[in-house]
Amino acid sequence: MAALSIGKAWEESLAFIKREGSLLFPVALLFLSVPMAVLQLMIPPDYMQMAPGQTLASLPPLPGTVKVAMIVAGIVMLIGSLAVYALALRPGISVAEAIRLAIGRLPVVLGASLLVGVALMFVLFGAAMIGGLLSVVTGKGGGVVLAAVAMLAAMLYISARMLPLSALVIDRRPGVVAALRETLSLTRGQAGRLATFILVSLILILVVQIAVQSVFGIVGTLLLGQEGGRSISNIAVALAAGAVNVYLMVFTARIYRQLEAAA
Repeated sequence: MAALSIGKAWEESLAFIKREGSLLFPVALLFLSVPMAVLQLMIPPDYMQMAPGQTLASLPPLPGTVKVAMIVAGIVMLIGSLAVYALALRPGISVAEAIRLAIGRLPVVLGASLLVGVALMFVLFGAAMIGGLLSVVTGKGGGVVLAAVAMLAAMLYISARMLPLSALVIDRRPGVVAALRETLSLTRGQAGRLATFILVSLILILVVQIAVQSVFGIVGTLLLGQEGGRSISNIAVALAAGAVNVYLMVFTARIYRQLEAAA
């Protein structure tokens, strides 16, 4: 099995984005940043800035319009992500063709994601049970820690094995079960490298979000007051997240191509 080169994938991603950014970023703006910004502006402030120790149960229920908006935004953002993968994997495809392809492959991605989610629930339940059994030996605190570590490890492993799922669905057009089987085949033996990529990506997203939110939140609050600052901060975070996700999705597409070539 050929070694996966993260460095090569990154260099190819930068070159591709430099060449095709005029197609990628407008799609990300329309299908990722705009829905994210609208959704953040609709969610009550109490949910966005929970006090330490506060739980969701202590907050008033979300309005029905917000719940509907969350579903719609999720679907629109998923279509946008698939369209970016289409642009990254199919040279010469137009934006309109990429969006049509994304809409056509949406049911497969949703179906595969549902099955992965069900499997993950069973895995997490098993990890919790193991933690409960270990608590008899290590004490309640130790069992909780071990269960949490096992759950996080399971989530990271499954995420790594499923990383190229969307890219594969766009590129090969398989059915739900075939997509899962082929994704597992591609990522066999590569979970460690892919998990590292996921961890680094999550850290990058978190750092960018905190930096953008802090800077634009402070400036916006000084100029427009607290509510205005919150709105400006949310919009800026959505724009930054859309741009970062373009890089990560193109990066994932290049990783997928390497895995495909090595299969």
